[in-house]
Order: sequence, then structure tokens, then C-alpha cells
Amino acid sequence: QVQLEEFGGGSVEAGGSLTLSCVVSGYSHSDYCMGWFLQAPGKEREGVAGIASDGTTAYADGVKGRFTISIDNAKNTLYLQMNSLKPEDTAIYYCAAVEGVPARGKLLEYLRRFGVWGQGTQVTVSS
Repeated sequence: QVQLEEFGGGSVEAGGSLTLSCVVSGYSHSDYCMGWFLQAPGKEREGVAGIASDGTTAYADGVKGRFTISIDNAKNTLYLQMNSLKPEDTAIYYCAAVEGVPARGKLLEYLRRFGVWGQGTQVTVSS
């Protein structure tokens, strides 16, 4: 059974940085997608960044140039490096994983629809 556990959330001032980690266990597929989503209070969960086993990445427009997604396959760990954080980045951040690689441009939507989710980690950015 696939399990995902997020680490690294916390509180930071605007302009600061955080790195989120997601340890994945019980996953053995060679073709896969993983990614990060956020959910702010009262809002729907939305995609932040995704990465596929073929190296394809996708980012939400609001985080391009500030956030970087990466995978360490040896450690079965997904990362999200977040720089230049803004108060509007405040949310619970979830990681997700799913078998397969979707068509170009569909990475985050594919994860949203079919992904297995972690429990989330809170990120709070103060102004």
C-alpha cells in the first residue's frame, strides 16, 4: 500500500524560504507522477508543482521562478523548495503520487484526479 508523509512545514516571514519533503513508501512503479498541492482555508485544493518519471515538470503560474520541485529516487523522497514566500502561499500543502505519465500539459490535473495523498503539512507566511 502506498503511503506518503510530508515534512518541513512551519512558519516563516514573507520573503523567506522553506523546503518541504514527502517520503513515499510502498511504491514500485517505473512510470509515475508526483506533485504538491495546497489548500487554503475555505478554498479548493489546487496544484502547485508536479514532476513525472520522464523528467517533465509543471508549475502553477503563481509559483514559477520561486518554487522548485525535485525527486531523490535513492531516498524515495519528493521535495518542494519554496523561496520568496508570500502571505498568500499560506496553506496546507499535500503531496500526491500516481502511476503513469499523462499527456503533455495534464500533469497536475492527472495527479489531482487519481493521486494518493499524504496527510498535509501547514505552511504559514506572515507579512
